[in-house]
Amino acid sequence: QVQLVESGGGLVQAGDSLRLSCAPSPSGRLFTRYAMAWFRQAPGKEREFVAAIAWIGGKNAYADSVKGRFTISKDLAKNTVYLQMNSLKPEDTAMYYCAVHRSRIVTTPSDPGFGPWGQGTQVTVSS
Repeated sequence: QVQLVESGGGLVQAGDSLRLSCAPSPSGRLFTRYAMAWFRQAPGKEREFVAAIAWIGGKNAYADSVKGRFTISKDLAKNTVYLQMNSLKPEDTAMYYCAVHRSRIVTTPSDPGFGPWGQGTQVTVSS
């Protein structure tokens, strides 16, 4: 079964930085993908789009709330996507999930093209 694993979350103070990683587990597992995306979900709230990147080429997208602070990148050889998060704010606190999209960059987590998903990594930002 294809699975994704997120890592790199933690507890930080406002203004700090974190880098999240998302990779297949087992590490050698292969899957078809057009793009990879990051979403986040805070308790009691809907899952929301954060960033996405096309696997081949440089096309990417960011939510307005993180644009200019977060950067999404990829390493094809490692089958890994990263999310560099700078200038973190308390409102960034959430469980962060990554997902593969089969055909395009989209911002709606319910899109049927998404899958697999990771189990999430917690990011907590204190003031």
